[in-house]
Formats: sequence, structure tokens, C-alpha cells
Amino acid sequence: MSSFAITSISVSSDVIPRAIKRLFHQASIGDQSYRFMFKREPADEVVAIDCETTGLNVRTDEIISIGAIKIRGNRILTSERFERAARPDASIGADAIKIHRLRRVDVEHEAPIRKLLPDFLHFVGGRPLVGYYVDFDIAMLDKYILPFIGIELPNPRIDISNLYYERKYGNAPPNVAIDLSFSAILADLQIPSLPQHDAFNDALMTAMMYVILRDKKKRGMRISRSNSQAVLYPTGA
Repeated sequence: MSSFAITSISVSSDVIPRAIKRLFHQASIGDQSYRFMFKREPADEVVAIDCETTGLNVRTDEIISIGAIKIRGNRILTSERFERAARPDASIGADAIKIHRLRRVDVEHEAPIRKLLPDFLHFVGGRPLVGYYVDFDIAMLDKYILPFIGIELPNPRIDISNLYYERKYGNAPPNVAIDLSFSAILADLQIPSLPQHDAFNDALMTAMMYVILRDKKKRGMRISRSNSQAVLYPTGA
């Protein structure tokens, strides 16, 4: 999850279908030592990720921390975690500091993001990446990974907001108010709220969301909309 509220973010969609892009990347990867990114990992393993950033502009803002945690089946492997801060080249704006409470002085002795990439890529391997509006996190990571190994992240991606929408609003009547906020998901799934806008805490809460939502889908369970109110105008959702 980014350093700001993400409800209004739109990341450009891929023109090339991801399956085709994956084949292209597999053939054109620049650093052959990273071909393991295309290796099939155990089918029940995924990685929940979160990036904290200096802002929401993929082109100009930078990553200042990454949190990631492995999930195997319905188990969140807290001992298998990735948690690093990075020193950005860009300044950290006052609005961003208010959100994640990281100042320039807090990260000035950390390594730049490019130095963290080898460890991060070996940690995630070819596992699917789970996140809250995960396209933003991956777009930020790809900005560094593409010049590093010659390809973007080829990993399948799983978006928590999509899983939640399907379980709660997938069979909703027209004009029901839609709330896909992080806090709404936490409340509906009865997940304790850890201090947010900390990359690892957000990754851990995202992992808990994934395990619960996947279990609900497996068992055919819906999330109650008893608190959802009908709106008097079309939502388009």
C-alpha cells in the first residue's frame, strides 16, 4: 500500500496481456542469473508486499521502504520476511512524512533501493505477489527492476481489493455504496489494525486479509453488506 490513500490512484493498464509479456520477458531478460524469476514455485506459496513511497507519482517519486512476507497455504510465515528501508535520491515531502513518519534523516544511512533489489528478488522468486492496489507497488518496483535486470517483475499479481469486492459486492444490487478502503476490509474481516503506513505492518495485514478472503472463497462464503447503504445515484460499479 502506498504512503497515501490509494482510492483515487490509477496505474496505466498493460497494453500487452500479461501472459504474452511474461513470455517476452523470459526471452529477453538481460541478466541471466535472474532466470529463477520464471521458475515455478510451490503452488500454495505467495508473497504479500507493500512499499512506502515519497509520493504517488510513479515517474518522479521513490520507494523508501519495502515489506514482504511469505504465505504458505493458510499459514503466514512471519519468520520468512523481508523488511528494508531505502535512501531515496528525491526529497521526502511534508505530506509523505505525515503519513509514514519517515524523515530524510531516518533513512540517510540506508542503502539506495538498487542495492536492495538482489535480496528482494531472491526473496520473492517467481511467487505470485499479493497487495492492496498491488499494481501501484509493482509499478514502483519495476521502475528500478527494469534497468537492473532488463525486465519488469514477471510474477502473477493478486489484488486484495478485487478479492474483497468479489466476496462482498460481487452479487450486490445496483446502486449499493462501495467501500474498498483498507480500514473497511480490516473491519469486515475482524483483523486487528496494526500501526499503518509501515511497510511490514501493512504487508502483514494484507497477508491476513488474503488468507481469510481465500478461505471465504473456497467455502463459498460472502461478506455481509448489512451496513452498506443504497445510494441515490449510479455508482458505475
